[in-house]
Amino acid sequence: MPVPTEDLPPATVPTAPESRQRGLMTLLLVANASMYAVYLGVGSVLLPTQVAAIDAHHKVALLGLIGGVGSVFATACNPVAGALSDRSGRRNPWVLGGALASLAGLAFLGNVRTALLAGIGWCLVQATMNVYQAAVTAIVPDRIPPARRGTASALVGLALPVGGTLGVLIASRTAGHLSAGYLALGLVAATAAVLLTALCRDVPRDQDAEPAPALPRRRRAAVFLSALSSRDFRWAFVGRALMVLGYFSVVGYQLYILDDHITLPRGLSAADAMAVLTPVSMAAMAVSTLVGGLLSDRWNRRKVFVGVSAALAGVVMAVPVVAPTWPGMLVFSALNGLAFGCFMAVDTAVVTLVLPRAEDAARDLGVLNIANAGPQIVAPFVASAVVTALGGYTPLFLFGGALSLLGALAILPIRGVR
Repeated sequence: MPVPTEDLPPATVPTAPESRQRGLMTLLLVANASMYAVYLGVGSVLLPTQVAAIDAHHKVALLGLIGGVGSVFATACNPVAGALSDRSGRRNPWVLGGALASLAGLAFLGNVRTALLAGIGWCLVQATMNVYQAAVTAIVPDRIPPARRGTASALVGLALPVGGTLGVLIASRTAGHLSAGYLALGLVAATAAVLLTALCRDVPRDQDAEPAPALPRRRRAAVFLSALSSRDFRWAFVGRALMVLGYFSVVGYQLYILDDHITLPRGLSAADAMAVLTPVSMAAMAVSTLVGGLLSDRWNRRKVFVGVSAALAGVVMAVPVVAPTWPGMLVFSALNGLAFGCFMAVDTAVVTLVLPRAEDAARDLGVLNIANAGPQIVAPFVASAVVTALGGYTPLFLFGGALSLLGALAILPIRGVR
């Protein structure tokens, strides 16, 4: 198949021996896994536990407020950090600096006892982790050739199940000692950043390249978001945003769903149930991530994997509605993991193949990350409103399912990727 017109030019990607590419992919897996360990460990267990301890009566609304405001910082910091790392021509200082700053933010968050300070702490963590994320994400288009993007995306996609499982297990085991849990997750991210920056050198910028011309201040925002003028990039953005919004509207409240909606076996707490469900979901996610990424490379087909997995994610949201039981949640977690893992692995490959300009890769991936972080701004507010106004978690599952189905439809108009 001819290279899509909006694909990254192969000449812009440094050629490296196969062994070095494998080593780089392994380091990217570790770096991304540590990031998801922080996001899911804190967001799914530690922060909800902390909020419930602060104000159990208003925990749903309070968690929505803290999560939403924190995501504003994530949305703002990711593309800005990506653009700055593009301009500097280096990734490692942003990776290491973001991780170390996140360690400090997590240490602070673990020692606060009011809702205001918890909100401030989570905003700091979200901001600094997104500096880290922007630089790590840009390494794929920097260093991996287009023909290997599906495989690279599959391996990097394993970060979600691996890191999510690790983060939730650490958080579940330390839910009674919040400061220790926050500190442990911060050390995981810092260690991964040290490994990546020590073993993966920055690719030097072409010294002969002409610097980008200075732009008037009024045009900077338009240029910053210029990738959205690309039709394929825009539809990839919409599909990712809908899928992420549907997913996090439910997953962000899973601890409370287990506590208030699902009939758990006697003696099984909600935190312990999370420690069981997360490995189930993540194991399924790991399988679908690898299979989806590798097959999408072999068959040179991306859209069918992305569309079918998004549709499956929408359909499985009905399982806890029909069966609000512990077995029902086990089935839901497994199927949801299969769907979301395949979607994220192959959709990441789609995104890297529709980036308008290779030299703006980190900036444009940062813009795309608005589709990750932006829905997480909306999700806590909307989810808490749905639960409060419509009287429970059943409408929340239906809402999340509808959004995922719309995300599947958004993949169809993309033309530059098969």
